[in-house]
Amino acid sequence: MGVDDKIKNAAEDLGGKAKEAFGKATGDDSKVAEGKADQSKADVKKAGENVKDAFKH
Repeated sequence: MGVDDKIKNAAEDLGGKAKEAFGKATGDDSKVAEGKADQSKADVKKAGENVKDAFKH
């Protein structure tokens, strides 16, 4: 996993957490859902990159 990919995934995860928190604070359920979806996408990408890394070694 490249450093750039790790940074992008971390940024997407943090962005998702921020959206979720904002949605909870404002009572906007769609923002909460968007935030959770962004976090899930980041987790899936991270898992995929970890699998690639495992096969490289």
